[in-house]
Parts: sequence; C-alpha cells; structure tokens
Amino acid sequence: MIGQGSDDRVLPFRTESSGAQGRLVRLGASCDEILSRHDYPEPVSQVLGEALALTALLGSLLQANGRLILQTQTNGPLRQIAVNYTSPGQLRGLANFDAARIETLVREGLTGMAHLVGSGHLAMTIDPGGGQPRTQGIVELTNHTLAQAAYTYFRQSEQIPTFVRLAVARHQVRTGTGASAAWRWRAGGLIVQQLPDDAGASVAQRGDDPRTAVTETEDDEVRRAYEEDWNRARMLASTVEDHELLDPTLEPEQLLYRLFAEEGVRVLSGVDVEARCGCSRERVERLLKTFGSAELSDLREPDGSLSVKCEYCSSEQRFTPDEVAGL
Repeated sequence: MIGQGSDDRVLPFRTESSGAQGRLVRLGASCDEILSRHDYPEPVSQVLGEALALTALLGSLLQANGRLILQTQTNGPLRQIAVNYTSPGQLRGLANFDAARIETLVREGLTGMAHLVGSGHLAMTIDPGGGQPRTQGIVELTNHTLAQAAYTYFRQSEQIPTFVRLAVARHQVRTGTGASAAWRWRAGGLIVQQLPDDAGASVAQRGDDPRTAVTETEDDEVRRAYEEDWNRARMLASTVEDHELLDPTLEPEQLLYRLFAEEGVRVLSGVDVEARCGCSRERVERLLKTFGSAELSDLREPDGSLSVKCEYCSSEQRFTPDEVAGL
C-alpha cells in the first residue's frame, strides 16, 4: 500500500518568511475504523470524518493526558456529533441522527450542511489535565461547515487569524494480492494561524518602558507588516485542494513544501493518531456500581443478565445474573 506510513499523523510546521504556524493531518486507518464501525449513511460519515480531522488538528497541541471534546447539538436530522481526543493521539467519535429524515434528504439530493444540521451550536471543551480547570468555547452552527465554525471560534474566543480546510472521501484500495478492491474512508485537514509575537505586539502591549517604546508610525508599520505576512500565508494555504489533503501517494512534507515554497517551511516532529475508545469492562463495572438496585433492575434482561454497549466503539460488556447481583 503506497503512502501508509504518512497516514494517521498530525504534522506541525512553521513558515519561515511570514512566521505563520500550522498543522497538517491525514487520517487513514483510524478514520476508516471509526466510521466503518457503525455503517453510517454517507452524509453522516462525511461530517463525522471532518470532525475527526478537526479534533485531531486541535487536540495534538495538548500535553499528555489532556483531552479535547468536540460536540455539536442541532435541531436537524444530524442531531449530534461527538469526538474525543486524548493526548497523545487517541481518537474516537460517534454520531446521533434521525435515520428516516437522513434517508429522505439523500433521496432528494439535499445533503449539504444546512439541511443536515439546521441550527444549533458547536462546543469545544479543553481539559488540560493535571488538575487544571477546563475551558469551553461555543459557537453558533447555522448553515456553517465545521471549518467555518472553527474559524469563528478562533476569531471570537482567541482573536487569532486562522485558516482551516477539511476534506473527507472514500478511496478504493486493494487489501492484498489478488484481492478485490474495497472502499476505505480517509480524512485530512490543514490549519494555519498567525500567532502574535514580539514583532506583532502593539505599543500598549509593550508597556511604558522607554527602551522598548516606538512611535505611532513605527507601530503602524509593524502592524501592516504583520497583516501582510498573514495575508500572504493565508492565500498560499487557500490553494490547497481536497484531493491533496487525502492523497496517500503525496507525502505530507511534500505537500507543505509545495504550498509554501515561496515562504520556506520548517516541518516539526509529528504526533501519531490512532482509533482508541478507552472503554473497558472495569470502567463499565465502576459505572454500574453507582446505580441503585431499582435502576439496575430496570436494565436487566429477562434472564437476569445485563449488557452495556459502548456508543463509540460498539463493543458490548455482558454481566451474568450472579455478576449483576454482586454489583
């Protein structure tokens, strides 16, 4: 299989001339495993695949054991998307939807984001770990793609100039010598940001120290240069095509050099990504022990046993009548 070594990785980079920072992600087996577990309708898989790529891009900045939760809640037929990223590189996701309404939309050819989500919101919750407090940002999700919603989040919450492009598609591959072709999901994404630094700081940010004071004209020149650098980096990033983000034969480093050849680009160490749920029999048992006897009785099957199915990975934990009695 060509290019598999470059799959399931987030690759950070920095443009040399403009000083923009970014990350490139390409998801192969991890994306296909998550989407194929549930056999979602194609429009649902498309949106969930974008959410997986976006969450991997953002979550890759977290320290060990940090978590990022991306979640949508809408009044459309695609009622909810939920993706969890646990550092380093553990990804899982699910979708809740009205199957009958989705089927009608597919039949009528109305599978755009506006028809799928209606109106609602996108929430991004960051848990840095280590006892640090959680933070959450919420943006409206009305006729927005996830990339547009992410742009709005950074503009409103962090006031950072940001470019985001996400792509999802199924590719036909051969699974072995003489084997018939199979369809596999792939996802990719690119985020580029112009982070403030000393050169882009305003006079107010520099304080009153006469050693660092600059005139208003000089400060305006610095701001213009900062904006020009960002506009140049953004325009170059916007030339990326969906097929380039997904192409397993195009190495990520090669794509970055192609996009930012005029700027110069420095590629940093990447972060590997894998599909991993994190559920276990022990965790399910701990959860069940928090239930009262009446609640457990309601969950029992006719033979007295009890089964719990994970919404994320579809694995099932079954407890015998004796095990349920011992909870």
